[in-house]
Amino acid sequence: MGDLDKLIAANRSWAGRVSAKDPTFFETLAQQQSPKYLWIGCSDSRVPANQIVGLPPGEIFVHRNVANLVVHTDLNCLSVIQYAVDVLKVEHIIVCGHYGCGGILAALQNQNLGLISNWLRHVQDIQSRHKNALESCDTETEKANKLCELNVVNQVLNISQTTIVQEAWQKKQKLSLHSWIYKLTDGLIRDLGLSLSSNQELDKSSTDVINRISGTKPLA
Repeated sequence: MGDLDKLIAANRSWAGRVSAKDPTFFETLAQQQSPKYLWIGCSDSRVPANQIVGLPPGEIFVHRNVANLVVHTDLNCLSVIQYAVDVLKVEHIIVCGHYGCGGILAALQNQNLGLISNWLRHVQDIQSRHKNALESCDTETEKANKLCELNVVNQVLNISQTTIVQEAWQKKQKLSLHSWIYKLTDGLIRDLGLSLSSNQELDKSSTDVINRISGTKPLA
C-alpha cells in the first residue's frame, strides 16, 4: 500500500469510528459551522490546532502559515480574519506560536532559504526592534524562545490594528485577542499575557507585556 493509500485507509477508519460513536455527527457537522474561536498558528505539522486544545471538527476556525505571522498585506490571512469576525462572529482570536519554530530560528540565524526568506523578514523586523532584549539572553535557545514569544505578541498587535478588528470594536462586537505559545516537549500551552478586548486596553497592556517578556526569561 502506497503512502497516499494509507492516508485514505486511515480516513475511512477514522470516519467509521466517529460514525459508530455518533451516527449523526457528520450530518450535523455538514449543516453549518459556528465556532467561537479563530486560531492563527504556525504551519508546523507538530502543532495541530484542534488536537492540542481537545476540540472536535467545527469548533475552531483555523489559519496557519510559517511562523504564525499576520501581515497587513497578506490578503489570505486578512480574508480569514474578516470572514471569522464578520460572518462567523467568533468571539476569540488566538495567535499561538510555538517554541522550536523553524521559521523563527531561520530568521534569527539569517539563513538563506530562498523565497521564504522574504516572508521571514517580518520576523527579523521584530528581532531588530527588540535587539537589546534578545542580546541579553544567556543562550541561543533562550534567545530563540524569547523571539518566539515576542513574535506572538507582535502578531496580536498587528491583528488589533486591522480595520476588521477596529470596526468590530467600534460596533461593540464581543471580540477578544489572545497571545499563546505551545511547547512541543510537554504538549502544554502558555498564556503570554496579552489579551485585548478594546482599544482602551491596547497601549498599556501591550507595553506592559512586551516589557515583561523583554526583561525576563522565556516561559519555556
